[in-house]
Parts: sequence; structure tokens; C-alpha cells
Amino acid sequence: MEIEVSGLGSGLIFLAIGIALMGYFIGKGLQNMGHPEKGQSYHYFIKESELEFHLSLNKTEIEELLRKYPNAPMIELNGTKYYPYRQFMDWISSNKS
Repeated sequence: MEIEVSGLGSGLIFLAIGIALMGYFIGKGLQNMGHPEKGQSYHYFIKESELEFHLSLNKTEIEELLRKYPNAPMIELNGTKYYPYRQFMDWISSNKS
């Protein structure tokens, strides 16, 4: 009773290569864990009407803020004003003084 092991050797080689690659990519991921990439890969836009909710201000305060600082980061599409969330929050925190 013989057992054919010809396929076993190549299977073990592929398994070893897979484990080595997995170790490599996990190691690279652990190296970058403490140093995330700067910036975000996606942008979250909020409408002007939603600024009240995100900033916890009432409508008149939002209008006064935008009238006082017309250079706020904004995109206007089809008559609707959108504000990039992260950029707007960075801008508002730098203008508090």
C-alpha cells in the first residue's frame, strides 16, 4: 500500500510561500500602525443647512459666522453650498482666536 506524495511537496511549498507573504504584509502593517498616513482618503461634505447640527450653533449664529468670514472653505454645486467637514473644522478651530 503506497501513498503518492508527489503533490504534497508542491502544496507545502505554496503553503510556505503564502505564510511568508502573510508575515511580510502583517509586519509592514505593524510598522505603519503608529504612523498613519497624513490626511484622509475620502472627503465628507456637509450642507450649509447641516452646519447647525455639526457645530452646535443656531441658524443665526451660523449665518453671522459665514457673513463675518466669507473665506470659509466651501464648494457650491447647483446652488447648494457644501463644506468639506475636516477642512472646515480645521479652519474654524484656527479662527477661534
